[in-house]
Amino acid sequence: MMANPNQTMARSFVQVAAAPGEVAQPLRVVQMEGLAILKIIKHCKEFSPALVTGQLLGLDVGSVLEVTNCFPFPIREEDEELEADGANYQLEMMRCLREVNVDNNTVGWYQSTLLGSFQTVELVETFLNYQENIRRCVCIIYDPSRSNQGVLALKALKLSNSFMDLYRTNNFTGEKLREKNLSWVDIFEEIPIKVSNSVLISAFMSELEADTPVTQCDYDRLQLSTNPFLERNVEFLIECMDDLAVEQQKFQFYYRNLSRQQTQQQTWLQQRRIDNNARKAAGEEPLPEEDPSNPIFKPIPEPSRLDSFLITNQISNYCNQINGVVGQSLSRSYLMKALHDN
Repeated sequence: MMANPNQTMARSFVQVAAAPGEVAQPLRVVQMEGLAILKIIKHCKEFSPALVTGQLLGLDVGSVLEVTNCFPFPIREEDEELEADGANYQLEMMRCLREVNVDNNTVGWYQSTLLGSFQTVELVETFLNYQENIRRCVCIIYDPSRSNQGVLALKALKLSNSFMDLYRTNNFTGEKLREKNLSWVDIFEEIPIKVSNSVLISAFMSELEADTPVTQCDYDRLQLSTNPFLERNVEFLIECMDDLAVEQQKFQFYYRNLSRQQTQQQTWLQQRRIDNNARKAAGEEPLPEEDPSNPIFKPIPEPSRLDSFLITNQISNYCNQINGVVGQSLSRSYLMKALHDN
C-alpha cells in the first residue's frame, strides 16, 4: 500500500517557518539513523519477495534531510475502503509517535524492490503527490535480493526539478524535451546517504566488533555462486528490451502516419492551387488553401516519451547491476584459484 500524502503529511518546523519566496537550499545528503535503516531492512526482508512500503519521519534542516524514524504500512489489497483504513492507520501511528515525543514529520517514504525494478510511472506520481504538501522529500529504495550478494542495496532518490516541471505540463514530445535539454538520465537524482548513530550506540558497536571480527556480511562476499542473481537480471533485462522495442514501434508508426499525412496535404494543396488558378482565369474568388475541417489537416498526437525514458533507466540499472556482480565474481574466482593453488 502506498502512502496517502494528502491526509498524512505533517510538515517540520523548518518547513513551516520558511518564507514562501525563500530560495531553498539544494538537498546535499540524507542523514539516516541506524535504527531507521534496521527497521527498513527488517520490514523488507520479512515480506520478501513481496513489495512493501513505509513512512519516513524526520526533519528537513538546511541542505540535510534527517531521517530519524519510520514505520511500515500494512499490506492490503487495492480497494477504496481499505485505502481509507490505511490513511487512518497512518494518522493514528503519527499521533502515537507524537505522544511519546518521537519525530512525526513526514520527509518521504521507503519501499522495497526486486532486483532494482522500481523506475515506474507510479513512483513518479507518488513523488508529485508528496511534493504537493512537502517542499522536498526522498524515497529510500531497498533491494533485499541485491543485499544477499553482500552489498547494502540502499539508495535515496528524488525527482529532478526540470523533470517535475515538464511532468506537470504532461508534454513529453521530442520538441519539448529538446527545448528543456532533458534526457533519460535526468529523471531521478540519487542523494548520498550518511548513517548517523548516537555516541552510546557507537561505543556499543565498537565493543561488539572485538568479539565478532567476522560478520555474516563478510561470508556473503565470499559466495561464488551468482548464477541465480544474474539469470534473473538477464530475464528482466530481456523483458525491458521487449518493452523498449514496443515503444519504438509506436514512434515508427507515428512517423509513418505523419509522413503519409504530409504527402496527402501536399497533394491536396497542389490540387487546390490548380483549382484556384482556374477560378482566377474565370474571374471567380480563389478558395482558401487551408481547410481545418479536412481530416488530413488534423494534427496527429505524438506519443509520450516518458515510458521509453523510464524503461531506458531500468535497462541502465540492470546493466550496472550485472557489471558489478560479474566484476566481483571474477575477483572472487581469481582469489579462490590463487588460494587453491597455494
